[in-house]
Amino acid sequence: MRFWKNPEQIVWLWGVLLGIAFLGIGISQGQLAAIWRKATMICMECIGIG
Repeated sequence: MRFWKNPEQIVWLWGVLLGIAFLGIGISQGQLAAIWRKATMICMECIGIG
């Protein structure tokens, strides 16, 4: 598999792993509920429901 031998193409994998790590940190700190609440309110305001 030539894909794994090219170091420039593996940079995206580190970015994905870093993103997953930050998502895990945020979830462990209880930020998921706050972000979900904000996203729901923005959608309701844009649509005009709320």
